[in-house]
Amino acid sequence: MKAVVLSLIFTAIGICRVWAGDDSPTLESNKAAIDLVQTHANYVWTLVAAVLVFFMQAGFALVECGFTRAKNAVNIMMKNLMDFSMGSLAFWAVGFGLMFGVTKSGWFGTSGFFLSDFKPDGDPWVLAFWMFQAVFCATAATIVSGAMAERTKFTGYLLYSIFISALIYPVFGSWAWGSLFNGNGWLEGLGFIDFAGSTVVHSVGGWAALAGAIVLGPRLGKYTKDGGVKPILGHSIPLAALGVFILWVGWFGFNPGSTTTADKSIAMIFVNTNLAAAAGAVLAMFTSWIKFGKPEVGMSLNGALAGLVAITSPCATVTPLSSIIIGAIAGIIVVFSVIFFDKIKVDDPVGAISVHGVNGAWGTLAAGIFNMGGTSATIIGVQVLGIAACFVWTFGTAFILFKIIDKTIGLRVSPEEEMEGLDFTEHGGNAYPDFEVSSYTQQ
Repeated sequence: MKAVVLSLIFTAIGICRVWAGDDSPTLESNKAAIDLVQTHANYVWTLVAAVLVFFMQAGFALVECGFTRAKNAVNIMMKNLMDFSMGSLAFWAVGFGLMFGVTKSGWFGTSGFFLSDFKPDGDPWVLAFWMFQAVFCATAATIVSGAMAERTKFTGYLLYSIFISALIYPVFGSWAWGSLFNGNGWLEGLGFIDFAGSTVVHSVGGWAALAGAIVLGPRLGKYTKDGGVKPILGHSIPLAALGVFILWVGWFGFNPGSTTTADKSIAMIFVNTNLAAAAGAVLAMFTSWIKFGKPEVGMSLNGALAGLVAITSPCATVTPLSSIIIGAIAGIIVVFSVIFFDKIKVDDPVGAISVHGVNGAWGTLAAGIFNMGGTSATIIGVQVLGIAACFVWTFGTAFILFKIIDKTIGLRVSPEEEMEGLDFTEHGGNAYPDFEVSSYTQQ
């Protein structure tokens, strides 16, 4: 098949040269033509992968909407819409330059703001690369939405969305990924492994979510006076399940697309991504079955996501068998992590902290443990350093940001607004006007 394709390419080149009055192709001209075909394929694959990652915004919106109450569905959709829209603008203006601009310090970039690296008569690769990185940035931002659901002021959330896209995510991203364009991060210089972003994207979102949930406090009625946990059920498991399947599809752009190259290396990444997700779902189901006496659907869905998050870092550097082990452990971790955060009264309606923060850290550690090229104490130590650096930077800056927002424009809605529902009080709308009537008695 390969020979046939190459033959067709050479034939087409020969015909073009005959039409141009040149019937004597050379090895150099043929190589240049083949390289051009590869370059075009790289562009197409990178942009198609970007579309798949963008589609994950729909997945996140549905997961968060399904796992929360109907009276807040409009608010969830608005937050996800603005995460991408305002985040794209902030990443274009500031974030991309900080993450991938030229740097001498290894801490952040100093060029490329407002996409100034693009010249109309120059190489347009910066545009394709920016688009792919912009959808990654939006993913980190939108993770926080679910953990802060049902009690956050919309204006406060918008301010947060700008800052994570312009500063918090890009600075850590520059440490780990800067050399993918013009930068040179200190962490990647040590050999840090995070191929597609278990830490760079998911732990950044997860630790920011932890900071937001702590500053906000729990939803009304979530915890009883005697310290018990009162379940607040989401209004649509079918929506949540559909969201998980959409995210699963989007991850086939997230991980394989991180090659930014249309070549055969993406095959193993596809397989590893799928196997880890499947193992995560199965082990979360069995863990919840043993723990609660029933195969719990919410835990099973989050198990699939936990497996996907965990394999994101090592997807290109581990075997399919290792990916199953990594995903299986992630499925177990997510169940106990959700229970842990409930016990310490950190209210996370969708399990975002456990799925993305905790399992992002696990996946990054697993990249060192299961590395196909071999492992060592040094490799694992660098992975641990990266995990710790991400937590300190992201949690610290996000906590300060949320505290400032809380003390200025306010971060949390009033108890009356929370009871009424954010759809009506924040947006003047209702997601289900023919089926749902908001009232102060609705909890």
